[in-house]
Amino acid sequence: MARLLLIRHGQASFGADDYDALSELGHEQARALGRVLAARGFAPGLVLRGTMRRHEETLDGILEGLGASIPLVTDPGWNEFDFQHVVEIHRPSFRDRAAMMAELNLSERPDRAFQEVFDAATLRWSSGGHDVEYAESFTAFRDRVATALKEVSTLLRQHRDILAVSSGGPIAMAATLLTVGPEAPATLWAALNRVSVNTGVTKVIAGRSGLSLSTFNEHTHTETAPGLLTYR
Repeated sequence: MARLLLIRHGQASFGADDYDALSELGHEQARALGRVLAARGFAPGLVLRGTMRRHEETLDGILEGLGASIPLVTDPGWNEFDFQHVVEIHRPSFRDRAAMMAELNLSERPDRAFQEVFDAATLRWSSGGHDVEYAESFTAFRDRVATALKEVSTLLRQHRDILAVSSGGPIAMAATLLTVGPEAPATLWAALNRVSVNTGVTKVIAGRSGLSLSTFNEHTHTETAPGLLTYR
């Protein structure tokens, strides 16, 4: 059977001027995963990624760890939804980055404070009751990921194994679509998205009946060194 490994990007730079750039830890997470995949003998015939900087830098680190040069395809269908836009619609004051950081820093755990705002913002977005306010509705996001899955299914017929780098939102949506389908409640997607680990590995198997989810968010490679396991 052909295999698709969906990889969430490494830790990005929360609170920095460019969130999309990987942190130093994010780079090491990617290299660590590449080394583990190499030790397992995983040799993809194609690598695929979204078009975001964190996807590109994560894939570069994985390939460095793998010690391999592999043909590349990019697909914006695997890009993350614009969570900053979603958060700003819910909390307009966060359009001012300085104001956002000042508010978050009032908390002992700014990352957890942001997560609470993020959860409320995505709940509103995914409810479907305010679609006209968003550049990309939750339904449009779901359909975009469904299309990306169809396209990668075609690629799997040509390449036995594919490694793809994406983000937590699209990977959680892919898992939701492959297990329940488009009728799944948004709460399932939200629950999967919330527990996604940086450089977590989700395995999809391509068989005669189509694509099937095999594993979700596997991250034993983050146990190779202290501090590699992160969620943000």
